[in-house]
Order: sequence, then C-alpha cells, then structure tokens
Amino acid sequence: MELTPAERRVAEAFPLGEGVDFREDDDDPGRGASWGPERTLRAEVLRELLLDGPVRAGRTAGLKVTGARITGRLDLKYGTVGHPVRLRSCHFEEAPDLYGAQIGALVLSDSVLPGLTAGNLRAEGVVRITCCRITGPVRLQGAKLSGALFANGARLGRPGEVPEEAVLQLNHAEVGTDVWAPGLVAHGKVHLNGAVVRNQVNLDGAELNAPGETALHAEVLTVGTDLHAMRLVARGRVNLAGARVPRQLNLAHARLSNPGGQALRASSSVIGELWLREAAPVEGAVNLRRAQLDLLHVPPEVWPDQVRIDGLGYRVLTPHLPAEQRLPLLEREQDGYLPQPYEQLTTAYRTVGDDAAARTVQLAKLRRHRRTLPPYARLWGRLQDAAVGYGFRPMRAAGWLSLLLCAGTLAFALRHPPALKPAEAPTFNPFAYSLDLLLPIVDFGQEGAFAPRGAYQWLSYLLIAAGWVLATTIAAGVTRSLNRQ
Repeated sequence: MELTPAERRVAEAFPLGEGVDFREDDDDPGRGASWGPERTLRAEVLRELLLDGPVRAGRTAGLKVTGARITGRLDLKYGTVGHPVRLRSCHFEEAPDLYGAQIGALVLSDSVLPGLTAGNLRAEGVVRITCCRITGPVRLQGAKLSGALFANGARLGRPGEVPEEAVLQLNHAEVGTDVWAPGLVAHGKVHLNGAVVRNQVNLDGAELNAPGETALHAEVLTVGTDLHAMRLVARGRVNLAGARVPRQLNLAHARLSNPGGQALRASSSVIGELWLREAAPVEGAVNLRRAQLDLLHVPPEVWPDQVRIDGLGYRVLTPHLPAEQRLPLLEREQDGYLPQPYEQLTTAYRTVGDDAAARTVQLAKLRRHRRTLPPYARLWGRLQDAAVGYGFRPMRAAGWLSLLLCAGTLAFALRHPPALKPAEAPTFNPFAYSLDLLLPIVDFGQEGAFAPRGAYQWLSYLLIAAGWVLATTIAAGVTRSLNRQ
C-alpha cells in the first residue's frame, strides 16, 4: 500500500513510540472535515500498523497521533493490539469499531467522533474520551478495563435530542479503578446497569439530559467506594435501584428533575451515606423503598411532594432537626399510612438520645393511624389524644384531673349531697368526695356515703366517666412505655 507523506511520518514514528503532531494554531477538530491531505490518515493504514506494524529492539512501539483527520473506519474488531493507541484531537469520519478487541491503552482525548463501538473491549491500561465530542453512542457494554475510564468534559449526543439508544453504555462493564466523568454532558441516556467499578464513580458537575426518560440507568451498580455527583444536573430519572455504594452517594448541590415521574429511585440499594445537602428541591417523586443507609442527609425542603419510603432504614439522620420539621415527609408517602417510616424515624431520634422527639413521632403515628379507623374507634382515639396524648403527654392527665377536681370540689362545696344514712355518714368533704368519684381504685369512704340528686347527680356521673377515661389512657401509655423499654 502506497503511503502519503502524512502516513509515512506516522509509520516511521510508530516503531520508535514517538508522537506525530499535525496541529496548527487554534485547531478545532470539529472542523476536521476540511483538513487537507497533509494531515489526513486512512484508517486502514493505522489498522495495519496496530495489528502488524514493525517494532524495533529496545523501543516500545505505539501509535501516537495528534490533530489528524482519519478517514474510513478504524476496524480492530476482535484484534489484539499490543501497543498503546493515542489519537488525540483527531477528527474521525466514521465510528471506530473495537468490539472484542484486546488493547494496551486507548486515548481519544479532545477528538470528534460519530460514535465508538467497543463492547467487550479488553484494555490493560486506561480508556480516555476526555473532552471528546461524540454524536453517536459510546458502546462499552461488557468491557473489562484494568485501568480507569476517563470521560471528564466529554460531550455525548446531540443537543435537544434524546435518541432511543443510550449515548454511553457501560452495562455489565468491569472497571479496575475509576469511572472519572466530572463535567460530562450527555444528551441522552447513560447506562451503567450491573457495572462493577472497583474504586469510585465521579459525576461531579455532570449534566445528563433525557427529559421524560431515564437519564442515569444504574440498577445493581456496584461501586468500591463512592459515587460522587455533586452539582449534578439530571433532567430525567436517576435510577440506582439495587446499587451498592459502601461509602458515600454524594448529591450535594444537585438538581434532579423529572416532573410527573420519579426523579430519584434508589430502592433496595445499600449505601453508606446519602447526601443531598443544599440540593435544589427535587422535581418528581423519590423512591427509597427498602433501601439501607448508615446516614441520610436530606434537608426537609429538598424532599418532593411524593415519596416512597416504606422499608427505608437508616441509622443516623442529619441535620438534626425537631420532629415537627421531619414529620411532613411521612405524610407524603404515596402508599398512604405505613407504620414503618414512623418507627424508623423514632429509632433515629432515640439513637441520638432525643427521646422527646421520639415521643412526638410516636404521637403523630397514632394520630395518622386514627384516620384509617372506623368512626367509633376514631372517637375513642380522640378521647385518648385529648386526655393524655395517647400516653405520650402524661402531664396532660394531671391537668385534666386538677381541673375536674377543682370543679367538683367547688360544685359540691356550694351544695352538699344528702347522706344515705345520716346517722352513720362521715363528715362531708367536697375535695375527698370529688377525688373518690375521679379515681376508680381509690376509696375515701365519701362516694358510698352520699347521694347527689338532680344536676349534681349528672355531675357525679361525669366525674366517674372522666376518671375511667383518664385511668384507661394513662394505663395504655404506661404499657406502651414499658413495651418500648
């Protein structure tokens, strides 16, 4: 094959592992289609070099080209490339095909491509698409990368379009270190379903655009340490169902938006810490059902109007706030009243020693449950609530007893009830008589000795009934307290 002067320069540099730079001042690979033959390379020439190029003793061969226009398809499908491939700031007319290839390292930084097919790729080094502009899909599903995948600053897809196929596909890929993609902009879906990343995934400052679709589809993603997504902007659902993130899922300052659908789904996931500190209010529902967390940091104003948190478990809830600021979230449960979220919130307050807040949550739970009961049970519940706050407000019972005792004492002091047996009756004491009526298990000998009549008889009935209600509700509250202990 006869080589052009540009291709000859690359062929001569290849066995020496030296680089060839075709760039001129202020080059933009986006305009690479207009570059002339002096910086144009045929893909078939590069393929021959990579698969069967010359090597020189004592030197490490490698393809290192910067600022070239590459025509034709670079087809390395199922090939074994024992050399690093570095094609920086290049303009590709066709999407390279590296499906099933084995390669040392692949660097395409700052290049412009119509796509990249590299499913089941085996790379001993890093794969870099840093700052690339790739209009078509990047297929890396099933890839096994010993090093990291760098996609920081990359631009994927076409603005304003959401193609049916995901623009970045890492399904079931295995990455030996990191997926490093801060500043990534994706116009379309990003898939990491079933991927295994040995260290961390970094999406700080990334922008994922798939309105009405799943912007980040990462079900059963396994991360070795952290998933950082600070300042993430996601238009579309972020799906992390079943994910494993042992340390931190950091969504601080993030903007999650999927109106009319779920904005964040992390059901059945296991996460060390979930942070939404200073994030914008979530637009769309949040699903954390059956998720297990060590720490949950979500300010109340970040939660949306609809949540699913049944089965959500967490040990610590930050920032520490009064229970009254946390309880509105439990009212937003899409499945209606569920006891578990109240019990979990109670446990979190008890973990940090805030028993008063824990009692407030339990009281709110009983009030919410009351709304699900039939009318007669709701009435009895209201009596318990008004009397002693279901046993969580015991001082309220003392107040009611004092009020009724004073009323009874005053009323019977103004008009003594007649004695049943005047010769045997003790001296009438309006205070002791009222106390006898109010306390069912106490007998001062006054109640059985005197019999009020008319309106005073009905007053005595009222005091007796009120005493039984207070005694029953206090006993229920004490029983609840003993059960908690």
